Amino acid sequence: MPEDTPPSNVTPPRAFVQALRHALRPLVKLMLSRGVTFTYASELLKSLFVEVADRDFRLDDKVPTDSRVSLVSGVHRKEVSRLRLAMESGEETIPEVVSLGAQVVAQWMGAPPYIDEAGAPLPLARFASEGAELSFEALVARVNRDIRPRVVLDEWLRLGVVHIDDAGHVCLNAGAFVPTKGFDEMSFYLGHNLHDHAEAAAHNLMGGQPPFMERSVHYDGLGSEAVSKLAEQAGTLGMQALVAVNKSALASAKRAGGGDASTRQRMTFGVYFYAEDSAPAVAPPAAAALAASAASAAKKKAKGPK
Repeated sequence: MPEDTPPSNVTPPRAFVQALRHALRPLVKLMLSRGVTFTYASELLKSLFVEVADRDFRLDDKVPTDSRVSLVSGVHRKEVSRLRLAMESGEETIPEVVSLGAQVVAQWMGAPPYIDEAGAPLPLARFASEGAELSFEALVARVNRDIRPRVVLDEWLRLGVVHIDDAGHVCLNAGAFVPTKGFDEMSFYLGHNLHDHAEAAAHNLMGGQPPFMERSVHYDGLGSEAVSKLAEQAGTLGMQALVAVNKSALASAKRAGGGDASTRQRMTFGVYFYAEDSAPAVAPPAAAALAASAASAAKKKAKGPK
């Protein structure tokens, strides 16, 4: 992180403040929908300011004093001391179903014999006695032999990750491992995906090198039918890209084996699509409109009839 951290009393650029308000709005909406009030969010944000100032704005990798953290964060020194004592590890706690599920889905979508010629995940028999290696039981055992496949299947059926077809086979639902139920699991992906997207954007805005890919296509004033078609196209192309990157990452992980842990990195590649009604054109205030009308009339009167 840069050592020339600006003083906490410096007014940030207007464009940056507007960007923050725009980016935070959906999160505030989500927090209010779940009963998270300003008082709670304020304490949460205060602890995060202390945590980030402590860990990411160090000088010469030295643990900063409470005064240094207070200077960078703008949080009172006594509050800094209290929050640092209570500060948790800050590491992501991954729900067990997510940790195991991500590995199983990666195998199911990216490794033979679980994919067809087009690269799509195949329906699997429930038990190894029915489908041998091409079974959900064998797939789970390939990742973890200490957990019963029936437990995983029941949970995935509850979460909407898989469904049972008419032939009794287990089918992976479109969208890979994105639970449609299960608030803890969905909350994990909310934090994980938004965090990594925001990290990439922040890295680029702060001039980090090399920059991360962080691009989007956006249009306004489109018809609802056109947006529906674009959503379908984005979903198809997005899943193709995710599956392709997953296959490459899975192959790389296999080649790496148990390499040097000190050189390992994690990565995230994601896609998203969003649409909403276009904002109506902003009409000028009534007083301004009347003034403009009067000025126009006066101007015409002064010029006389054409």
